[in-house]
Amino acid sequence: MNETTTIRRTAQASPEDFAHVRDWIFDLDNTLYPRRTNLFAQIDARMTSFVGELLQLDPQEARRVQKAFYRDHGTTLAGLMSVHNVDPDKFLNYVHDIDYSVLLPDPALGEEIKALPGRKFIFTNGDRGHAERTARALGIIDHFEDIFDIVAAGLVPKPAAETYNKFMGLHRIDHSRAAMFEDLSRNLAVPKSLGLKTVLIVPHNFETTVGDAWEHEGREGVHIDYITDDLTRFLQNIR
Repeated sequence: MNETTTIRRTAQASPEDFAHVRDWIFDLDNTLYPRRTNLFAQIDARMTSFVGELLQLDPQEARRVQKAFYRDHGTTLAGLMSVHNVDPDKFLNYVHDIDYSVLLPDPALGEEIKALPGRKFIFTNGDRGHAERTARALGIIDHFEDIFDIVAAGLVPKPAAETYNKFMGLHRIDHSRAAMFEDLSRNLAVPKSLGLKTVLIVPHNFETTVGDAWEHEGREGVHIDYITDDLTRFLQNIR
């Protein structure tokens, strides 16, 4: 990759490309912090453990079932609720009981987010408590207008169109003046169709061996405007 670790289909991202943006929407996990911190890996392991205990499965089978729920329903929770009528609060409290000390303050990222003109939001399939603890550990929580979590979404996760519409309507987002940053390609399809600028955050050095293979699908799709493995650097470039 080039020195800026940022690619676009036609040209380098520039301030002019984002000069019109006044609403900045960020996913949380593996977006506002690098995947290599393995914070979400803790949640992933807790989700597998929850599935194993609930369904009395060995770890290998529990992971297979959990990943199938995640892939097919948007989140593991959505699958568990649909198929097994799981209490969402019980699940969310269990999987977010993790060690946040692996996250260090990121003042450089904080300064770039703070400098963006307009409003900034966190839009996550996790819950508000997890988002607040994560953003606080990173030292960036004060830069956001609001956190839109899975509970605010009525427990309907991204990439469901109704969830984006609910978020956009709640905050009166002008689609033509908004940008969204996400680590999952499929979660950017609806934003692109609505007219938002879309930025895909990928693992460091664009590794494809990190995470599940399907998570890396769609990077070449027309719904992706920009790709970067360094969010801070990307924001510096467009500022």
